[in-house]
Amino acid sequence: MSAPGYPGSPNHPPYPQPGQSAPPYPVPAGGYLGDPNQGPPPGFNMGYNQGQPPVMYQPGPAPGPDFVGQPMGISPAPTPVGVPPGLEYLTQIDQILIHQKVELLEAFIGFETNNQYEIKNSLGQKIYKAKEKNDCCTRNCCGSLRSFDMKIKDNMDREVIRLIRPFRCVSCWCPCCLQEMEVQAPPGTTIGFVKQDWHPFLPKFSIQGPDGETVLRLKGPCFACNCCGDVVFELTGKDGEQPIGRISKQWSGLLKEVFTDTDNFGIQFPMDLDVKMKAVLMGACFLIDFMFFEKVGEANQRSSVFS
Repeated sequence: MSAPGYPGSPNHPPYPQPGQSAPPYPVPAGGYLGDPNQGPPPGFNMGYNQGQPPVMYQPGPAPGPDFVGQPMGISPAPTPVGVPPGLEYLTQIDQILIHQKVELLEAFIGFETNNQYEIKNSLGQKIYKAKEKNDCCTRNCCGSLRSFDMKIKDNMDREVIRLIRPFRCVSCWCPCCLQEMEVQAPPGTTIGFVKQDWHPFLPKFSIQGPDGETVLRLKGPCFACNCCGDVVFELTGKDGEQPIGRISKQWSGLLKEVFTDTDNFGIQFPMDLDVKMKAVLMGACFLIDFMFFEKVGEANQRSSVFS
């Protein structure tokens, strides 16, 4: 007597008899290549191209209560203890890219407008946006020395960081009135300062906490100009010895460097650095841009307009 087949399916092979081992489950092409008698590990991608690893808790607009379907963004992570709201994502990265937007009016006629920036992660995903705020007279009369407030917002349009730069002198002969910037997160709560240290030749800065105590130091080259190359400001501990990161002004190409003041920056820091100090380093990057590279763009624009 033959073994019974599958119920309702006479063309299927019979059940295995006692003492006989069943054939392994067929493996689909391009799928799991491990032990055929065991299932793939949890989370295994069955034959799909994994590509870049996902960015966890990338700030983005969260879906509303009436949203139906797959959300386009991932809500931010719960706020860790001691991290200002909106800065949670900074705890997961060790590099930031800052790209200044091209202002057409400024590029064509040299009329200074409010600077705008996009702040991205290493994958090129926008995580914050920044915009300078002051009046027209201040921008066009004081140039790169101008005072301003800069609002940094996340992708949900929440202001998470505010930078405050007062009007200061930039000459090395005035050590009592050097450049500085206050960093607040959230707005109204000071988390640190960026202060220029006097030196006759080298651009140096102290990264300070809210009480004014120096935590980190920045040191740039003697000539902070990028002639077909990057300009690097080394980040060290407060002793100024061991490099732990950098702020680099990246070469943007001949046309952009000559006819605009649009700049690209990269910031590198230790992953475990205090998130508040990461935000202060962002402020240091903007201060460096205005001090050393904004005025170069202004001079190039004026020469191109009047020539």
